This record gives sequence, structure tokens and C-alpha cells, in this order.
Amino acid sequence: MRSAKDFFTPLAVGAPVPVREVPARPSRMIHFFDPSNPRMAAKVPQLVGTVDVLLGNLEDAVKAENKDAARAGLVEIARATDFGEHTQLWTRINSLDSPWVLDDLTTLVTEVGDRLDVVMVPKVQGPEDIHYVDRLLAQLEAKAGLTRPILVHAILETARGVANVEQIAGASPRMQGISLGPADLAADRRMKTTRVGGGHPGYLVRADPVGGDITGSRPTFQQDLWHYTIARMVDACAMHGIFPYYGPFGDIADVVACEDQFRNAFLLGCVGTWTLHPAQIAIAKTVFSPSAQDVAHARRVKEAMGDGTGAVMLDGKMEDDASLKQCLVILELADRLSANDPELAALYAGAAGTTDAGAQA
Repeated sequence: MRSAKDFFTPLAVGAPVPVREVPARPSRMIHFFDPSNPRMAAKVPQLVGTVDVLLGNLEDAVKAENKDAARAGLVEIARATDFGEHTQLWTRINSLDSPWVLDDLTTLVTEVGDRLDVVMVPKVQGPEDIHYVDRLLAQLEAKAGLTRPILVHAILETARGVANVEQIAGASPRMQGISLGPADLAADRRMKTTRVGGGHPGYLVRADPVGGDITGSRPTFQQDLWHYTIARMVDACAMHGIFPYYGPFGDIADVVACEDQFRNAFLLGCVGTWTLHPAQIAIAKTVFSPSAQDVAHARRVKEAMGDGTGAVMLDGKMEDDASLKQCLVILELADRLSANDPELAALYAGAAGTTDAGAQA
């Protein structure tokens, strides 16, 4: 077992020093594109600045005969595109048991590693998978002469991965975050869903019978199949100082259900999601950005709480140290997003919070 003292020591001679704190850059939407698809590749420059993350996908959506073209296409895009300050470049490599993953890492790190922010690793089963990628990245970074470490993002797509999520989250200082991979996870668990990232109408609760009449009409409510998994992932990420994300919602046409699923993840603590189609970008931006009302309320609570001790009454509700902490999280996120988004900056600037005149200490 490696000593805790060595955790932040580079794993290869000449590799950059690992980060001690994951950069809190906005990543509300991780927008996927296929670098082997000329139409998608041509749209990348137009998307810069409109999304927080552009991810060149090399894995499942790319046919076997197009793997080399996708990898070469991503290298070309990374070299030719100015991503600016507000859009990150990520990639999803092929799974670690595939014949393509070694070429993915050796090519991307040595040729465009200075342009690449995060490597997303699919089907992570346990910390040993992260350890393998960690060591290999360090060796390749040293070979390429990189001065900034490339971070790692894991996808939870198997029951074993979920069982090991705490160990995965803390496996390396490179860990940037974890995403839910609902399609493969549902298959591995033998779950039944009607669409990728969605639920099932049969997973419900039913109101108790009235007057003992079990055959009478009773309201039913569909439940979220992913609540437990997302909550466990969020806890693991929070414990290790990294970021949790919802994965894909596959029904592109149903933008209403997409927004609902994204919001469920946001309310549970996720900071972003995957977007598979331009129609989902605006949804992710709306859902994973605090509303003007939330920002205004957070400012009022912060102002009313003063030094953060005691409790106050605002609008008939008690606010104390715990609620202040929640408000500070909202304000921190709003500040980060405002720095990159003039539209949100103007929206939040107009959300001026004033202390309730009737607040009581």
C-alpha cells in the first residue's frame, strides 16, 4: 500500500506534480461529438463558448472501423481549434479492456496533451482501473514534456463500479469527477427502463385504499429509478472533493422529461450532465445554473446571518448556520458562472437581495 505521504508525488520521473484541489471550472454541460463524423467536427468551432465542455467521443458511439479516424480527427480538432478560456476539451477513451485504449492515450497525450483537460474513462470497475490510467498518464506526460497534469473522470456503468464508488473517487489526485452511465448500468443490474437515463412507469407508489376498497381508483406516482445511485455517487464525490454528474438522457425529443431528469440530478447535488444533442444544451444551462430567485434569496440569508452564528427569520422561515452553508454554495456557483457568462452575470446582478426588515436574531 502506498503511503499517504506519497499520494501527491508524481508517478513518473519528469511528470507534472498532481493537483491538490480540483479546479472548480463550470461544467454544466459535457457536450459529446464524434470526431470521425465530418459534419459534427465542422460544428466544433461554433460550439466553443456556448458549452462548458466539448468531449471528443472515441468509445461506444464510434464504430470499430472508425476508431482510428475518430482518434486522428480529435487530434486535428484539438490542434486547429482555439477553445478559449470558457470551454474545456475532454475525451472519452475506449474501455480499458479494448484493443484501442492504449493507442487512444499514447496518441492524445503525446500529440495534444497540452490541449486536453480531462480523460473520461468508461466502465470503471474499481480503483485499480484508475491506478492503471494514472500511472500511464504520468509516463506519457513526462515523455511529452507536459507541465500540467491531465485529470481523470470515471463513469459508473457496472454494479461493481457502484459498489466501489468511494474507492474510485479517492483513487488518485487526478480524479476530477464521476458520471452516471445509466444504459450499461441498467443492463448490468438487469434493471428495466423505457429509455436511456429514464425510468419505468411500473416503478411507482400507490396511495393507500380509502375505506378498505383496494379495487377503487387510487393515485399513483412514478418513482425515480436512479435516486439511490446518484445519491451514493454524490456522497462519494463530496467526500473526496470531486464533482458528480448525471449522464445521458437518450430521448432527444422529450425535452420535458429530459429537464425533469436533469433537475432531479441537480437537486441531489450533481454539477452538470451530458448533452447528446444541441436541444439539450439550453436545458442543461438552465437547470444547472442557479435561478435569479435562488441567488437573491441566498444573498438575503448571507446578509441577515452576519457572522454566521445564531438564527434569523426571513419570510416566516428560520435560517441558520446550515441554511447559510447551502446559500454560500449557491453564491459561489453563481460567481463562477457569472465570470464566464455575461448573460447570467446581468441576471444575477439584477437579483439584488435585501435583508428582511422584520428579521430577528
